[in-house]
Amino acid sequence: MSEREEQLARLARGWDEAVTGYESYYVPRFAPWVRDGVNAVIAAAIPEGPVLVPCCGTFPELDALVAQFPDREIVGIDLSAGMVRRARERAAGHPRVRVVEGDASTLDPRWTGRCAAVVSIFGLQQLPEPDVALRSWTAALRPGGRLSVVFWPSNTESEGPFALLSEVLRARIPAGDQSWEHRLVDSMTAAGAATARDELRTHPMTHPDAATCFHAHTRSGPLRALADARGSLFIDQLRNDFLHRAPAGPWTHHPRARHLVADVADGVRPETL
Repeated sequence: MSEREEQLARLARGWDEAVTGYESYYVPRFAPWVRDGVNAVIAAAIPEGPVLVPCCGTFPELDALVAQFPDREIVGIDLSAGMVRRARERAAGHPRVRVVEGDASTLDPRWTGRCAAVVSIFGLQQLPEPDVALRSWTAALRPGGRLSVVFWPSNTESEGPFALLSEVLRARIPAGDQSWEHRLVDSMTAAGAATARDELRTHPMTHPDAATCFHAHTRSGPLRALADARGSLFIDQLRNDFLHRAPAGPWTHHPRARHLVADVADGVRPETL
């Protein structure tokens, strides 16, 4: 198994185990950003064709997409079998909705130039090569199609639980290569799209207390795979450092997500990857 395959396998296992907690804890808190991402597609005069949702997770985008596009094919893709099962439960009763288990970072060539829209919320930053994935997603669009992607950049806030978690984590593990963030617009352009929006979207998020926030992040969130890999001693030490520096009581913060929107002009077909 290659290093990339191992990374994807760890990611899938982590989200398999986190799915129930993610749905109950994070889906309601991420809802404003989901609306931002979906509304950018709803507001556009997109052409005929399917709507593709890579890294769909439990598919919180689905209700709004089905309400706006009841007669379209809507397809969610996710690497995690656990997420796919939950997404299929949400999609039950919608005959034109499918959820596919698979690697959304490189789309099947059959999607190239076919989709009216691609929308993805908080999946891009987890992938091995996000800029390569974004190029693949953009290339799936047909002329007149729209891409709407919301993701967490490397700097989501200067203070708050996400910032503090990053600080205590960086004291033990060096930060990964974040240079891909600077290549995203070029990736969309290379696939034939023009950037319509590149902005930071901020919404308030509240946690009952620091301990609940830490537990959610390491058991039902993006640090689940790391927690499984490093073990309980590592996580206990991380938790102690985090709680020692965290405020008491409810904790409200205002994290920033980056929202990219791009369009393929009518008469222009993205290059085949």
